[in-house]
Amino acid sequence: MTDVYVYYFTAGPGGKNISSKRATLETIKGKGEPVMESQIVVDHTQLDGSGFLTVGVGYDSSAVNDFATQIHSLELRAASRDSEALILDDRADGKEKYMLNLESRELRRQVRNLKNQRTELMAAQRGNAKDIVDFGGNPTTE
Repeated sequence: MTDVYVYYFTAGPGGKNISSKRATLETIKGKGEPVMESQIVVDHTQLDGSGFLTVGVGYDSSAVNDFATQIHSLELRAASRDSEALILDDRADGKEKYMLNLESRELRRQVRNLKNQRTELMAAQRGNAKDIVDFGGNPTTE
């Protein structure tokens, strides 16, 4: 279980271009300046060998991608805590097992909140629910 901080960073002439990929501070060194406000916590398994965040999300919106990345990371981190709690010997300190279970529940609560926010964002991006396509049929059963 290893949590890692990743950031977008500025690069290019004058540091005006913000990278579309997040990376660790170590990876960013020499490539640009981190955008500290973009910090998110991810599981170490989500990084490639160079320290860049690997994301396989198919949405165009970077905001939706950010939600998806955070959700995936939180789910991995919660599962990591669950696994670690299961491995602990029953004779081990119950406090450590309790804390791992507590962390897992909190991470899963954050997942639920982010999923709701992502759903709201995606609905807003698609427009109002009133924009329903008319397929020209009769809505009654034939």
